[in-house]
Amino acid sequence: MTQLNLLTIKRIPQSDLTLGILNFGNFRCFTLELPDLDNKQNVSCIPKGTYLAGKHMSPSKGHCVAIKGVPMRSNILIHVGNYTSDILGCILVGDSVRDINNDGKYDVTNSRNTFNKLMDLLPDEFLVRIE
Repeated sequence: MTQLNLLTIKRIPQSDLTLGILNFGNFRCFTLELPDLDNKQNVSCIPKGTYLAGKHMSPSKGHCVAIKGVPMRSNILIHVGNYTSDILGCILVGDSVRDINNDGKYDVTNSRNTFNKLMDLLPDEFLVRIE
């Protein structure tokens, strides 16, 4: 069996959202997720764990990463977006964290460029470990 590459996300929980630091080889960026609300569909981040993932074409999000095997959840993606309002349980990436829209919540910046850089590095299939 071939050893799959590993993408890691080290989470930094906040009261109203979840920030993280994503590492894949020498690539590093920030992540934005919903808060931890016990894995409830569309309002919570997914549970910590290791998941199979792969490049995917979504009808609504275009090129993205699909995270497979999340307990009691489906359609979990890593995709482009800046705000928690862009998320229904998925993960966004960006090159920095700040409140872009002045709503009092952290956002990720430069998401599309950060996502494109990440996608250029990722193989078709890999593992995602969320800590």
